[in-house]
Amino acid sequence: MSFKGTAGKSSSGASMSRYDVEVEARLQALEKAVAECKATCAANAAKSSGGSDPRVDQIIAHIAKNEDVSDIT
Repeated sequence: MSFKGTAGKSSSGASMSRYDVEVEARLQALEKAVAECKATCAANAAKSSGGSDPRVDQIIAHIAKNEDVSDIT
């Protein structure tokens, strides 16, 4: 006697084993968590001032000209 288990159906209608159903549930949970992380990161990036520090700009300009940066305070 042959037994064909069908723990679930995929979105295409194919039969899925219990393992497949469990893996799919875990995958969906991971995808949801990644989406939440992306949203949190985007919200945090929007909150940050994003302004530059004039001292850093001055150091970068000196380095670009191969100048000594020891005089910068």
